[in-house]
Amino acid sequence: MYAIVDIETTGSHPQGNGITEIAIVLHDGEQVEGRFSTLVNPGYQIPPYVVQLTGITNAMTATAPSFTEVAHKVYNLLNNRIFVAHNVNFDYSFIKYHLRSAGYDWTPRKLCTLKLSRKAFPGMVKYGLGHICRALDIVVENRHRAGGDADATAILFSKIIQKGGDKIIKEFLKKENREQILPPNLPAEQVNNLPYTPGVYYFHDAKDKVIYVGKAKVLKNRVVSHFTGLSTGKRRQEFLLNIHRVSFQETPTEFTAFILESIEIKRLWPKHNQSQKHFEHKYGIYAFDDSRGYKRLAIDKKRRHFEPLLSFNQFMDAHRMLWKIVREHELHPSLCFLDRTMISDDHFPEKELYNERVNNALQNIQSQLSTYAILEPAAFGKENVCVLVEKGMFYGMGTIPDNMNFTNIEKLKKKVIQYPENEAIRSMIRSYALKHPAKVYSMD
Repeated sequence: MYAIVDIETTGSHPQGNGITEIAIVLHDGEQVEGRFSTLVNPGYQIPPYVVQLTGITNAMTATAPSFTEVAHKVYNLLNNRIFVAHNVNFDYSFIKYHLRSAGYDWTPRKLCTLKLSRKAFPGMVKYGLGHICRALDIVVENRHRAGGDADATAILFSKIIQKGGDKIIKEFLKKENREQILPPNLPAEQVNNLPYTPGVYYFHDAKDKVIYVGKAKVLKNRVVSHFTGLSTGKRRQEFLLNIHRVSFQETPTEFTAFILESIEIKRLWPKHNQSQKHFEHKYGIYAFDDSRGYKRLAIDKKRRHFEPLLSFNQFMDAHRMLWKIVREHELHPSLCFLDRTMISDDHFPEKELYNERVNNALQNIQSQLSTYAILEPAAFGKENVCVLVEKGMFYGMGTIPDNMNFTNIEKLKKKVIQYPENEAIRSMIRSYALKHPAKVYSMD
């Protein structure tokens, strides 16, 4: 039992937009059983471009019932039926949102005739409702009106069934079938062909421009996770509609995927990536002399015209590093603002000796801006992954043979791929090295 639905709306996302018209065609899998359609007062002004597209005006909906007034009727017609629409997630998101606002809990199984058409009628140039109807000689009366489009979708649905669509429909209705949640313009085979490996993935728009870059421990799982859930916000809905292709680069480890993601965001500047476009470290470890003449270390937010010894994006990374410095050089936690307990005059350490320890710590920090490699086994294959840092700056990364002598930096440079570095990558590598000291090999 199916309910084939089309709606007209004031905009592209449910939050902040209303339904102006809804049509429901009841179908038993063989033929149409009944129809329902009505104009709806959306509670919002209809934008001029929508009026031009649909022909539905504010005057027409002014006397129409609100969605709340027809919600009971709509719910009864849809309940216990499989929900069918062309680009189903659009219609579903609106009806789900407005039924929930009216107090109805409705979670149906769904079918998308756009995706079903790709399976039943492969090789078409486009699968939008207008294009597929023209290709299959389906006459659409009142295009861009809910009743006309719903009737056309019902005819298309019948043709899919006649084309042996029962098997396709059963496959789509299986719980494990993920095609239902995919964006309407993203071919399912591209997602199905994604590997279960670490890597970086790219979402492309209709012009094949990269609009988003992401990293993954498991590429297939991470890409699919973008399409789960039902966020009705404008930004996410537009994001999903703009995804036409997904490509990827495998990486040997999750850590190298993190680094490559940062490199690619800086290179491609994708529209929907925000966090690393204007990356700046937020915290620093600073050195200064206090009024008593003691050299002191402290964590503070980064300030212009004051260069810290070390920079960090996360406060906890700075805190962890400062405690490491305090332990290694026997510094006083209170003189580094890690212990807020006041020190009495007779418990202050001897100044010259203490300052010498701080100077040793400062020299050690400078020496850490040295050359080292982070080595770890690749997620696949028998090679090791090398992330090379030269004089405190990220040089590059790549895989090296398991038995290679990695103490010669010039040989390593020939094995790894050199990449542009940035502050985000430096912070990433420093934090990783701090958390995984066993993987760090000095080359000074």
